Amino acid sequence: MAHFGFENDVQSLLKLDMPITNAPMARWQRKASTSTSANTSTLSPSKSANRSVSMSKTPSKTPGKNGKNQSTPSKAGGDRFIPVRNAKQMDVASFLIAKENEPVEEAAASSTQTNQKAWSVTLNGCDLEEAKILHLTGKPLNAPEGYQNNLKVLYSQVPTPMSLKKSRYISSVPERILDAPELKNDFYLNLMDWGRLNVLAVALSEYVYLWDAALGQIVLLKKMEEENGYISSVSWSKDGNFLAIGTSDCKVELWDVQCQKRLRSMDGHRARVSCLNWNDHVLSSGSRSGLIHQHDVRVADHHLFTLRGHTQEVCGLTWSPDGRYLASGGNDNLVNIWPSAQGGAQTAMHTFSEHQGAVKALAWCPWQSSILASGGGTSDRHIRIWNVNSGSCVTSWDTQSQVSSLVFAPNYKELVSGHGFAHDKIFIWKYPSLAKVAELEGHEGRILNMALSPDSSILASISSDETIRLWKCFEKDPTKKAKPASSSIIQQHIR
Repeated sequence: MAHFGFENDVQSLLKLDMPITNAPMARWQRKASTSTSANTSTLSPSKSANRSVSMSKTPSKTPGKNGKNQSTPSKAGGDRFIPVRNAKQMDVASFLIAKENEPVEEAAASSTQTNQKAWSVTLNGCDLEEAKILHLTGKPLNAPEGYQNNLKVLYSQVPTPMSLKKSRYISSVPERILDAPELKNDFYLNLMDWGRLNVLAVALSEYVYLWDAALGQIVLLKKMEEENGYISSVSWSKDGNFLAIGTSDCKVELWDVQCQKRLRSMDGHRARVSCLNWNDHVLSSGSRSGLIHQHDVRVADHHLFTLRGHTQEVCGLTWSPDGRYLASGGNDNLVNIWPSAQGGAQTAMHTFSEHQGAVKALAWCPWQSSILASGGGTSDRHIRIWNVNSGSCVTSWDTQSQVSSLVFAPNYKELVSGHGFAHDKIFIWKYPSLAKVAELEGHEGRILNMALSPDSSILASISSDETIRLWKCFEKDPTKKAKPASSSIIQQHIR
């Protein structure tokens, strides 16, 4: 019987569903009882209240094994995550950064790359070079085999054919220098012109010389008969067979260059003839009196009419390429545009008064017949571009120097300006951007006149230093064909 009693006692102890009377209260029971008592009981003393609240909270610090306190979050997600950094990984990373910029021999390069790849795979589980999204150095990654790269190139630094085209070379040294002794240093005179037959006419005091640019020969064409007289202007006809000469004794002479013979002398002016220009068979002459005469050289009664628009000397005169307009500039700072109507009283179509100095430099644009360039004297120094159809100034810029001559270079669509005080240089401007292309230096005095060769490849400049300099700046493009020479219109009708 005692044996059976012992077994019953052991079984009763082994049953887990029976309540344990001596065990501590469960945590959920303590929380439930604490919250219930805090909500239902009335707390009067302050000390007991603080005590009950402090007992209801979970301790924020628990003692550690070493006697130090370790902080635990008061609620879930309250603290930041601090990753654990392996010291070995930091050492390897520092080593790789230090070794990246050191020179590596070609023999050891392959082994070093293999070791770096092995370390990367061991430490990170993959090769970091293959896992990079952006490569700051080196060549771009190619798409793996079997994949298509749909990225397009948005910008390329590959030079285009236009950017490969180099600007032409412009020599700063003249091709040839000719002597011009006893040249009259007068800003208002036009003493040089280059004809269509490649002959350069130059007036030196009382003489007129012809220089054949092809043969290099010099011919004395005229000498003034009057004492103290001088040549004040020269101008070639369009075909290059006849030369008009203005003199200080108020005359306009017409010479046949082939025969070296004076064909006629035309009177009418009351002062020196300082500028001349041709429009087919009509010769225009400007005088110091401010008057412009129109001559028909085919008939005996040569005088057609007189243009009155200047109060002082007319020092610039040029016809437009299409023969529709005549531009005149004077010492009165005016630029007048005259229509080409024949006969009757003439009035200026436009009068431009923006210049503040004498206007001698005038040039029509060969590829835009309605565009005129004008340059002012020492007190103005400006180059202005005009549209004669609208009568407006297209652009204007200060050259900081007296403008004595203007020439359009059609081979490269550029504008050439000759200057006096204070630069005494020749400037080449890109048209219409007006960017400076080159500066031609060498003259020791102010430039008085400029002229282009018949093929517009060589520029001639005459200066007060008594020299003529030839600048080979505008050689023609060999792909462009030369225009055939037109026959003379006035050759058979001149008397």
